[in-house]
Amino acid sequence: MQVIKKSEAESFTNGPTCTGYVFPFGDPDIDIAVVTVNGRYPEKNRALNEISKEIAYVLSGTGEIIVGGESPCQVQAGDSVIIQPGEKYYWVGENLEILMPCSPAFNPDQHKNVT
Repeated sequence: MQVIKKSEAESFTNGPTCTGYVFPFGDPDIDIAVVTVNGRYPEKNRALNEISKEIAYVLSGTGEIIVGGESPCQVQAGDSVIIQPGEKYYWVGENLEILMPCSPAFNPDQHKNVT
């Protein structure tokens, strides 16, 4: 077993509309972060994870996710979304706090901003 306290989590910023903290377990198979979106993320284009599945569980706030060419999907506390590797997406949120486990573990090199 491994425990990481919130005080030990590492904060990060993915631009002016997306901040969060990751719990550094060091496990290559899975990781977890808490992300807050205020506005549109990414600000332009769409995000894409080439390798990992990303699960988003909405802790608080409201927003929407747009995946591929689909219509916006409204989300609020208690809702969950799975984003498959290779799916292009973006978030629009207002104090949208999301718990995001990734498998395999998130790596910035596999996360792209694409058109």
